Amino acid sequence: MPSRIPEVVRALRHRNFQLFFSGQLISLIGTWMDNIAEAWLVYRLTGSSLLLGIVAFAGQFPVFLFAPLGGMAADRFNRRSIVIATQTSSMILAAFLAGLTLSHRITVWEIMLIDTLQGIVNAFDIPARQAFLVEMVGREDLMNAIALNSSMFNGARIVGPSVAGILVATIGEGWCFFANAVSYIAVIAGLLLMQLDYVRRQPSGATPFEHILEGFRFVRRTGPIWAIMLLIGVVSLVAVPYSVLMPIFADRILHGGARALGILMSAAGVGALLGALTLATRTGVRGLGRWVAYSAAGFGLSLILFSFSRWFWVSVGLLIPVGYGVMLQMSSSNTLIQAMVPDELRGRAMAVYTMMFMGMAPMGALFAGAIAARIGAPWTLAIGGLAAIVGAAVFLRHLPKLRIEARDLLIAQGMIAAEPAEQIAVRTLS
Repeated sequence: MPSRIPEVVRALRHRNFQLFFSGQLISLIGTWMDNIAEAWLVYRLTGSSLLLGIVAFAGQFPVFLFAPLGGMAADRFNRRSIVIATQTSSMILAAFLAGLTLSHRITVWEIMLIDTLQGIVNAFDIPARQAFLVEMVGREDLMNAIALNSSMFNGARIVGPSVAGILVATIGEGWCFFANAVSYIAVIAGLLLMQLDYVRRQPSGATPFEHILEGFRFVRRTGPIWAIMLLIGVVSLVAVPYSVLMPIFADRILHGGARALGILMSAAGVGALLGALTLATRTGVRGLGRWVAYSAAGFGLSLILFSFSRWFWVSVGLLIPVGYGVMLQMSSSNTLIQAMVPDELRGRAMAVYTMMFMGMAPMGALFAGAIAARIGAPWTLAIGGLAAIVGAAVFLRHLPKLRIEARDLLIAQGMIAAEPAEQIAVRTLS
């Protein structure tokens, strides 16, 4: 294993990615602290599973609405400048939330407003940040950079909730929000220190609306990418919102309070980190299609088992494969999409990915909160897990038909060599 470490972290040989990785790691710890503290604050103020879902909806639905504009901007303008602007905006919003909470003037409606504004910022940030990876590492290390980026996200997911659980229980939610605001300084500094070659965007006579439609048409007419997007959308709608209901499980079902919430979310983060590191060990796209299907099914099965657990440490253990499955599916999907899409459409393809991954989740969160209020959180999660398994089975059934088109796309983008079709049919997306 020690001999494989250089291969696993090969994208870190690029100075610009080193700066991005270190800055984002600090910032994301603050973001996860913010997420856990905010969920607990809403639950403490309202005690309502429905309002937990509504607040999550308010924070993520703008991503679905504005991501097409974010993707268009990422393909027309400087991606680093966009990310600097979005990270600065996020820092300002976190500071406002901290100020209102520490001054004891916060209400659930103000939380919803700040989350809505943050959702608009994320709609521009996520497509630009995902499309920016290739400018930092090049195509040869893009797959590894995506995996390490996911590893960083989930490494922070382990630390952030644990720290937040302790801070919320001892000094309150406001200091978690303040720490999040300060943490953005690290990623902004890293972005400013980068030395990048100038990337010339091809001028286009198309209007912004036509530019957006071009991206949607490409995704819709490209069979492998469209199938991956649909599975992401289904899982994000029915199963990913499980995290919205974690305060219910931590308090009412497992009787652990804020500290238990931090441990539960950290366990999911451990699994997600392992999933991202699993992807980081790969050097090619062979087999990723089946990985997408199997990881989605494993996620659904683990979620069903978790929904019926009434023992705290058993629940903690079950959240590890939950996090592993969902992260392996989403990271593998991200890798396949970026491997098949041309750079001039990368931002818009990532916008559709963002809409499916983060944009469908708020609608799922709203439905999950409403359904949980009627039939309970456990049955809500079990139904979502079952739907994820069904979606994975349908995707796996259609996978053989998608291999030839996927092969042509990967050859066109220089991700695989032009080998005989009978060889590639076995290797690519098998």
